[in-house]
Amino acid sequence: MFFNSFAYALFLPFVFVIYWFVLNKKLKYQNIFLLAASYYFYSCWDWRFVFLLAFSTALDYYSGIMIYKAKTKSLQKFWLILSVGINLSFLGFFKYYNFFIENFAEMLTNFGFKPHYFTLSIILPVGISFYTFHGLSYVFDIYNKRIKPTFNIVDYTLFVSFFPLLVAGPIERATHLLPQIEKPRVFDYSRAADGLRQILWGLFKKMVIADNCAVFANQIFNDSANQSGSNLVLGAVFFAFQIYGDFSGYSDIALGSARLLGIELLKNFSFPYFSRDIAEFWRRWHISLSSWFKDYLYIPLGGSKGGNWMRIRNTFIIFIVSGFWHGSNWTFIVWGALNALFIVPSMLMRTNRNNIEIVANDSALPSLRELFQMIITFALACFAWIFFRAESVGHAIDYISGIFSKSLLSLPALLSDKKVIVTIMLLVFFIVIEWMGRRNNYAIEKLGLGNVRVLRWGFYALIIFLIAMYMPSESAEFIYFQF
Repeated sequence: MFFNSFAYALFLPFVFVIYWFVLNKKLKYQNIFLLAASYYFYSCWDWRFVFLLAFSTALDYYSGIMIYKAKTKSLQKFWLILSVGINLSFLGFFKYYNFFIENFAEMLTNFGFKPHYFTLSIILPVGISFYTFHGLSYVFDIYNKRIKPTFNIVDYTLFVSFFPLLVAGPIERATHLLPQIEKPRVFDYSRAADGLRQILWGLFKKMVIADNCAVFANQIFNDSANQSGSNLVLGAVFFAFQIYGDFSGYSDIALGSARLLGIELLKNFSFPYFSRDIAEFWRRWHISLSSWFKDYLYIPLGGSKGGNWMRIRNTFIIFIVSGFWHGSNWTFIVWGALNALFIVPSMLMRTNRNNIEIVANDSALPSLRELFQMIITFALACFAWIFFRAESVGHAIDYISGIFSKSLLSLPALLSDKKVIVTIMLLVFFIVIEWMGRRNNYAIEKLGLGNVRVLRWGFYALIIFLIAMYMPSESAEFIYFQF
C-alpha cells in the first residue's frame, strides 16, 4: 500500500474515524487498533514478512527487559550483543548476502582461483533497515541507561511498527515516541488540519515534482552514453529533485498522517537544498538517520574529541556505513565517501558549525555570497547523487566523463521537449514555495496569506489541481522502499 495510492486514501480516513470517534479516550484499545492497522498496512506488501517484523520486535522487547534486569555488566553486554547480532544478521542476509558472495568470489578470481558459488533470489523485506534501527536504538538506550524498558508489549510493538514510519522512516527513538504512545491523546482540530496540510504538500512533492522529474532523469541515466554534457547535467539536476521530492514527500505524508492521530514524529528534512555547505546539508537531509549514526556510531567511536585524525576517520566511517546502509552496491559506498570528503575541509577549518540557522533568516533574499554558497553546495550534492543513481561505479564515471566534454556548453537538447519545459516551470514554482516557507517545519505550514481564507483555500485548490493534472497514471513506488 503506497501513500500515494487510492488504497491509502481509503485506509487513512478509516483508521482516523475508528481511532477518534469509536475508540476515543480508550488508550488501550486505540493502541491495539493502531497496532492491528499497522500490521495490516505492512502485510499489504508481503504478509510473509510480518513474521520477520514480529520476531525482530519480540527479540528487542525481551532483550531490553533482560538488559535492564541483568545484575552484571557482562550479562547486560551479552543481551545487547545477542540483540544487535541477530538483527544485523537478518539485515545482512536480506540486503548483502549476494553482494558479499559475488565480491568475495571476484577477489578470489583475481588471485587465480576459480570459486564455485551461488547467489539467491532474495526478496528484500520492505522497511527492514528502518524497523531494525528502531529496535537497535531502543536496546542501546536501555544499555546506556538513557531509558527504562517498557513492559507493555503492545506499546513497544506499536513503537516499532507504527504504520506512518514503518517502511521508510523517519527513524524514531523510544525517548521521543514511546511516551506519546503511553499517554492519552486528545483530538486537536488545528493539529489535524496541520497534518492534512502537510500530507497535501507531501503528495505534491511526490506526485508532481518527484514523479515528473523521474521520467527525464531515467531517460538520461538509462541512455547516458548517447547524451550531451549539458543533457547529463540536466539529468543529474532532475534526479536531485526526484530523490528530494520523493523522500521528503514521503516524510511529509508520514508526519502528517501521524499528526492526524495525535502523534508527532521526528522531523526528517529541513530544506537541504538551501544549505551553504555540505555539513549543513547533512544536518538538513534525512535528519533521523544522520542523528542515529551520530549518536550510536560517531560518538561511541570517539566523536570529535581525539583531534583532526580521529574526527576525519570517524566522519569517513559513518558516511561509508551510511552509504552501505542504503544498499549493496559500491555506488552507495562511493557516494558516502564523497560526502565525507566534501565535509573534511570545513572540519579542518572549524567552519562546519557555522551555518546553523536557515539561510537568509532575517531577509527575503540571500546575499550574493549565500547564493554562491548554495549553488556550490547543490552542485556538490548533484555530483555525489550521480553515484547514488548510477547502476555501477563504472557507469557513474562514464556519466561524469560525458559531462566534461565539449557538448557541455551546448544547449540541452531535452529543452526542445515541451514536457521538460513544463517540469522546469513546476520546479521553479516548487522552489519559490519552499523558499518562502523555509523558516517553518514544512513549506506550506504558514502560507504567508494571513487570515484571508479565500487565498488559503485557493492555494490548496491550486495544489490539488496540479496534482490532478500532473500525477502519473499509475502510483509510482517511493525510492526509499528499496532501502
